[in-house]
Amino acid sequence: MLDRFCSASTWERADAQWPSHEQRMLTCMRVCAETHDVRTFVFSTREGHFSFEPGQFITVSAEIDGKEVSRCYTISSPPTRPYTLSITVKRTPGGVMSNWLHENMREGVELKAFGPSGVFTPSSGPAAKSLYLSAGSGVTPLMSMTRAALDLGLNRDIVFIHSARTPEDIIFRIELSNLCALSDKLRVVHVCEALGSEPDWSGPVGRLSLDLLKEHVPDYREREAFICGPGGYMDACRKMLADGGHDPARYHQESFNFAETVECAEAPVAEASAEPAAQGGFTVQLARSGRSFTMDASQTVLVAARKAGVPLPSSCSQGICGTCKTKVLEGSVDMKHNGGIRPREIEKGMRLMCCSRPTSNLVLDL
Repeated sequence: MLDRFCSASTWERADAQWPSHEQRMLTCMRVCAETHDVRTFVFSTREGHFSFEPGQFITVSAEIDGKEVSRCYTISSPPTRPYTLSITVKRTPGGVMSNWLHENMREGVELKAFGPSGVFTPSSGPAAKSLYLSAGSGVTPLMSMTRAALDLGLNRDIVFIHSARTPEDIIFRIELSNLCALSDKLRVVHVCEALGSEPDWSGPVGRLSLDLLKEHVPDYREREAFICGPGGYMDACRKMLADGGHDPARYHQESFNFAETVECAEAPVAEASAEPAAQGGFTVQLARSGRSFTMDASQTVLVAARKAGVPLPSSCSQGICGTCKTKVLEGSVDMKHNGGIRPREIEKGMRLMCCSRPTSNLVLDL
């Protein structure tokens, strides 16, 4: 029998508690060094507590060098500890937001963030036995899932294989060891490409392979697989599992490659046009702000809004992150998304502006 950990109803308060299109102010409560270039930032909120599904992410925003920069980060803390929320960030060369966070975020500093989003969660693949594969900072959503399972008092059958460059680059190394002591069905394997400064390392050395997987997880074909890491790593894992006869229907990966996303500011927008809509065009009205603009069906609502000088919340612009999720009060759109919105949200009239094209005049709840 599947436990409540895999049931969407366990976490269904997440959408109502902090909608993904709603921006809040977070206050940093603590900064923890995980490795030499990875830090965890712990936040609280004036609203009192957080609600989300393990595996989801938030979109944070900050003004950096005079520009508003947005970036998606997976929540590394579990929803079972609702009074704080944590993101674990690797400092990357040239990373605008990651470097800013490492240099500026400390106790008392505030940060704007849009609510949780994403479908890389346990409810997307309910199963009695799980296989977690991660590399680098891709460990964060799987860590949230693991922490949540332990906090709920569940002795779930999880094999967690994490790949790192060297032993000193392993994120959450000590905590994962401690969690294994609390659950005899949680097994953790660290795979390191090199020994680094730890010549006595006794774990696997090299890269994850099918032979290594068979050695440590002989029943991997029976498990629901959740994978997160750099794009090349996830592609290799998909092929490895397929070559090993794992059912592709039981393969789940983080569709948005956060680690390699270009961290960029909002695109510049033109002055709002005072010209009437061209023949066959549509009018978009924002119910709360009173603003409006015109557009044609060849554009997405997000692109047209930017061109008209009307700022709308957004991040990935690919129909994945859910930041631009907005309720359509009147009218209709043609939306082709990539998993950034749930069926129940669509039923409530929500749409992703980055991948929606109008089929009539619109009134949006903005």
